[in-house]
Amino acid sequence: MRLLYSPISPFARKVRVLAMEKGLFDLFSLEIVAPFQDESLRIQNPLCKVPALILDDGEAIFDSGVIVDFVDGLATPRLIPAEQPLRRRALTLEAAADGMGDASVLVVRERMRPESEHRKDLFERQLRAVNAALDLFEAAVRDGTLSAERFEIGEIAVAVQLAYQDVRQVSAWRPDRPALSEWFERVSKRTSMVATHATVT
Repeated sequence: MRLLYSPISPFARKVRVLAMEKGLFDLFSLEIVAPFQDESLRIQNPLCKVPALILDDGEAIFDSGVIVDFVDGLATPRLIPAEQPLRRRALTLEAAADGMGDASVLVVRERMRPESEHRKDLFERQLRAVNAALDLFEAAVRDGTLSAERFEIGEIAVAVQLAYQDVRQVSAWRPDRPALSEWFERVSKRTSMVATHATVT
């Protein structure tokens, strides 16, 4: 299987972390692509986004949520819970993390435009989404929905998006969220997180 990815993409990192946690990382052939520049990616994913997983028979799977569901089904133990209410809680955390990631990418892309062309309304709207998601995660750590004792899809999705906040300096999220900050410091030391860490060059 070929995994088309960008090292800095938190969505692609979610797939790689989950695969590593399940011991399936060696099944992938990793291929770095530039989703904003490389139009050849569109042949595999019409949205021209990463990650995209190309199976041995040529079938393309996207986006990250579909890929992690597929990878999770390849072996046990499952990192996407099968039973309710754990399943919906985990997938809701993943959805919130992915949504925060979408908003963060928009902020990063807008910052790349000339300052005179910045759209203040875009910054305000997307950063409100980012901060609301971060507050949700702080509460989730406090009530045990996000746990450092397990590392399933909800925890993985949140962890990679928090790392993206830091790498891209999207928000200074730590000061008002001590529980989330402590949680992230713990899970970021996991082998899968350390091995997939990337910096902006």
